[in-house]
Amino acid sequence: MIVSLTLAASMLLAQAAAQNGNPVTIPPEAGQIVQLVNHARAEAGAGPLQWDTALAEAARQHCLRMATEESIEDQFDGEPALTERASHAGAHFSSIAESVAVGSTPADIHGGWMSSPGDRTNLLNPQMDRIGVAIVSSRGALYAVADFERAVPVLTQVQVEAAIGGLLRRSGITVLHDATAARAVCATDRPLSRDEVGRHPGFVLRWQESDLTHLPQALTEQMKTPRYSQAEVGSCPAQDVKGAFTAYRVAVLLY
Repeated sequence: MIVSLTLAASMLLAQAAAQNGNPVTIPPEAGQIVQLVNHARAEAGAGPLQWDTALAEAARQHCLRMATEESIEDQFDGEPALTERASHAGAHFSSIAESVAVGSTPADIHGGWMSSPGDRTNLLNPQMDRIGVAIVSSRGALYAVADFERAVPVLTQVQVEAAIGGLLRRSGITVLHDATAARAVCATDRPLSRDEVGRHPGFVLRWQESDLTHLPQALTEQMKTPRYSQAEVGSCPAQDVKGAFTAYRVAVLLY
């Protein structure tokens, strides 16, 4: 199941321990799954997946339910959807997917996923960068859940503005220190008067995105003209974000 909006065990443990500054122990059988998945990704030319404790918790909740029900399902009656389960566990993502299975060994489970077109897509998706795995032993069988995500960093308003401001500066635009007007523009979809924003911008763009490593094309096209040399950047809460996906809302005013 997928929803949308590089390898040794020692490396994985080191990455996990770095999250939130807390040491993390990956259960051995879950660690075997991660190793097998990352080996397959390396062969396919995809980057490695980093262990994510929030995803592992979301996977654990569903895995326990599967073991209790003695059934393999994407979602049971009365159970939260994958996006809600992962969000409640503390994950932040722009894409998320899940694979479920029952088998006798981690290698058996991984082999079954690689033989299933949908699960193989989940495992090898180059857009995913995090993984959390849960395995529960019950009645002689191993129930397994693997959750995959494209992680979104958790940023403050100031950090979002700094990220976009850095991209603007690299393009030769001077970023103004006062974000008051841009924040006001960000928070509404209507045009604001000169009295509301003070100095009148020549171009205004608002957008929402989980990836803050690039600027929208409409903005970069305007920045190519000699008309603009300064910008004001403002961020505000995202609007109408589907489900539990994480996104950031930004406004840029060009002068």
